[in-house]
Amino acid sequence: MFTRQTGYATPKLGVRGAVFQDSKILLVREAEDGHRWTLPGGWADVNESPAEAVSREVREEAGLEVRAYKLAAVWDRARHPHGVTQPFHVWRLFFLCEIVGGHPKPGLETSEVAFFGEHELPAELSTRRVLLPQLKRMFEHMRCPGLPTEFD
Repeated sequence: MFTRQTGYATPKLGVRGAVFQDSKILLVREAEDGHRWTLPGGWADVNESPAEAVSREVREEAGLEVRAYKLAAVWDRARHPHGVTQPFHVWRLFFLCEIVGGHPKPGLETSEVAFFGEHELPAELSTRRVLLPQLKRMFEHMRCPGLPTEFD
């Protein structure tokens, strides 16, 4: 089926969930990336809405049930210094999410789950997944819910 595809190549879609509790943001340690910290997230699957994808990723990586309530940003990975080259183009959707159930616990792809204040963010970020300015921007969206969705 794919070999007969005659349309244009289109970007892959990644999602990241910014989950806050007591003004602290949820981060997970990625087991495959030297145990560096990132927002929970990953690829959106076929037949899954972006909101469903980010909810699934947070559940799988951090043990929490969440509801995405705001699309904070749509960023083109190639326009940010992630330092990774892949043979496909990626757009990342960053959602603000509220906790509706569950308890923080690592999943199969993560080794640790923790909440961090804005001035206590870890230095060991998985920069191929998330950048410090992106995390700081999620704090701004948390503090000012009326900020518009950002995009490249």
